Amino acid sequence: MIGYVTLGSNDLQRAAAFYDTLLAGIGASRLWEMDRGICWGTHPERPQLAIMRPFNGEPATAGNGVMVGFYLDNRADVDKLHAHALQLGSQDEGAPGLRGDDFYGAYFRDLDGNKLCCFTMVK
Repeated sequence: MIGYVTLGSNDLQRAAAFYDTLLAGIGASRLWEMDRGICWGTHPERPQLAIMRPFNGEPATAGNGVMVGFYLDNRADVDKLHAHALQLGSQDEGAPGLRGDDFYGAYFRDLDGNKLCCFTMVK
């Protein structure tokens, strides 16, 4: 159902370096780019993540209550992506662990303060 998610950035080059490195670890790469933004994904017909300068020219801000979740295959991949994000300068928002009976996730903020989650479902 979701085609893409867009997050704002005030420093597109810094955000691009962060996401190029972070998302390469889960098999995503740049699908397109233009002067206002860049989009990553694994395939043009699968969900994508875009980082953009706001269209209205105002500063980008992290939305309160907005979060993007990256589904991964297993706990080890969640642990690895969370650790990688922290190495890239992300702010930790919740260490990897079970939340409920079958949701294993970890939380962090990108360099612009956007909240991200990496997770898997466990049985």
